[in-house]
Amino acid sequence: MDPSDAPRRATLADVARAAGVSPSTASVVFSGKTKVSDATSRRVRAAADELGYTGPDPLAASLRTGRSGIVAVVLEGQLRAAFLDPVTIPMMDGLADGLASLGAGILLLRDESGEEGAPSLTTAPVDAVVLIGCSGRTRASLDIVRSRGLPVVVIEGDAGEDVPQISLDNRHAAEVIARHIRELGHDRVAVVALPLDAGHERGLIDPERWASATVDVTRDRFAGVTAVFPDARAVAAGGSSIDEGVIAGRTLLADPEHRPTAVIAQSDLLAAGVIRAAEELGLRVPEDVSVAGFDGVTVDGIGPHVLTTMVQPAVQKGRAAGEQVARMLRGEAAESLDLTSTFRPGTTTAPPRG
Repeated sequence: MDPSDAPRRATLADVARAAGVSPSTASVVFSGKTKVSDATSRRVRAAADELGYTGPDPLAASLRTGRSGIVAVVLEGQLRAAFLDPVTIPMMDGLADGLASLGAGILLLRDESGEEGAPSLTTAPVDAVVLIGCSGRTRASLDIVRSRGLPVVVIEGDAGEDVPQISLDNRHAAEVIARHIRELGHDRVAVVALPLDAGHERGLIDPERWASATVDVTRDRFAGVTAVFPDARAVAAGGSSIDEGVIAGRTLLADPEHRPTAVIAQSDLLAAGVIRAAEELGLRVPEDVSVAGFDGVTVDGIGPHVLTTMVQPAVQKGRAAGEQVARMLRGEAAESLDLTSTFRPGTTTAPPRG
């Protein structure tokens, strides 16, 4: 079929002509910005239905306004994490709520280039960017993003002094958990850490590995624990999941000679995995080993336990980021915000035996 023979998309001018009104009147009917009579509105919409006109062309609108109506959200690692992680999901809900005043759509991007031709942080036609963390790869692209004049907000990361941050009290919150463990009487404590960098390498962490860590959340939460337990052993997980927690838990708990009496995990999913690993080894929680987490999310598969954890305001984090983006796109000054986690005692921590 010759492309010239393809049916032409009905335009607003076609609708106006069919309804017997001016193009400006037809435009008002669809924008809703000015009141028109009910009879005129019905006539215009009836003509639109007959012609198959569904509304103004968004591409044309973006060319007129210089806006795409899209905000990019850049995540570290796989995009499927946005739909599986119990912290990311409510945070994205909050972000959508914060952006509601703009009527903007959300485009999820990875912090690295995908397939050739796929949109990336430096090429995507967006109005603003929200960074979830700020990896080395992301920092390398920020100069290009700024040169495009795009507003940028970062959630739990450092993208430079001129980029508003939505921060969580990760260090202080981790120290609160550690002090709870100390007050129970524990002195042999281990940490199951989130990934240290983009490599997501599992295994025991020595000082050299800590020195090269690039993930701010991981470093801050570990610093909070070591403020109370300077000699705490640590093992890095390959991600925040129950399966990764099981692997790390087996590493820490398998040897009775070096077994900690308490494990502090940097996420609730990792903590749930440590509990499973303990049960595999015939250990009781919390009688034989105490386990604490971080996030305050609902975790399945830990039986009757209520996890001792720090509850973070995930929805508020996302909403705050969206609100700052909206402010910048309105030409207003944005601000950085610090949010606070709340301690929630559970049944998974208790004094050590003996």
